[in-house]
Amino acid sequence: MIRKIAPLALALLLAACGSTPPAPLQNPTVDREKQANSKSPTPTRKPTAVLKRGGGFYKDDGPADDIPDGLDDIPDAEPKWEPLHKPATKPYVVLGKEYVPNTALKPYKARGIASWYGKKFHGQKTSIGEPYDMFAMTAAHPTLALPSYVRVTSVHSGNSVIVRVIDRGPFHADRVIDLSYTAAYKLGLINGGSGLVEVEAIIPGEATGTTYAQITPPRPAKAEIDEIEQQSRRQALEEMPTAASEAAAKGIYLQLGAFANADNAENLKNHLLRELDWLTESMRINPGDGIHRLHLGPYASRSEAERVAGRIRTTLGYQPTIVSR
Repeated sequence: MIRKIAPLALALLLAACGSTPPAPLQNPTVDREKQANSKSPTPTRKPTAVLKRGGGFYKDDGPADDIPDGLDDIPDAEPKWEPLHKPATKPYVVLGKEYVPNTALKPYKARGIASWYGKKFHGQKTSIGEPYDMFAMTAAHPTLALPSYVRVTSVHSGNSVIVRVIDRGPFHADRVIDLSYTAAYKLGLINGGSGLVEVEAIIPGEATGTTYAQITPPRPAKAEIDEIEQQSRRQALEEMPTAASEAAAKGIYLQLGAFANADNAENLKNHLLRELDWLTESMRINPGDGIHRLHLGPYASRSEAERVAGRIRTTLGYQPTIVSR
């Protein structure tokens, strides 16, 4: 009997040695102190929408790598009287189409396609000189006075936002406004990249903040007028071409735009590089006679330039002018 029990006891002993030892008893108080002192990992912020390539953004544009939390809680822009940005009131030409900006706040109502622009322009100068913030409630428009305010309503969802217009664009034939990332997100336009909206100007006036009766703004103090004039003179000096500027090569070019303001020419260049990402020719701003012209080329022949001009027209709805120099 003893001989039979001994091997069995030895087998049980070996099995016990090979098994995982039981966890030691833990002190609940010590565990709670460890949890309180330990740092939780920083949460990774991800876009709250699934993005579709081809409609939401172009090439290296799109949403930021880190999307802040609480986009739904960002308040609309609050309409108020602001001095207009004088350089943004001058007429300009883009892809053969002349734009004459408003020189005062006026009633405006239009329906069309809204698009949005993102990280490629985040931090860059807008047409009024302020940096673009894709998470602020702003927008770009071809002709509205800058800065000004509009209500944008999604025809599909009925949602509305109020944005501050601080930039020029878009320059597609079928688009009426370019929204910041947050404004587009709140209207539900992120997934498709664009959508049908109604845009209506807001002219600050009554306590409601939305009236379309033209109201005379308060007259600025003399010190404010002097500061505006000095700023305009400084900007004019900055826009003067320097003697060290590189001479452009002679040849056949496509003229994409012409501006009195250098920042607006640079702004158009950035937008077209985004939307015409298939271009292989260089895009260059050529200043002269107080005008900053955006040229694409040079081309070996006029027929080659016409071929590219036709493709640009198919993409944007407008055709650039062919120039020789």
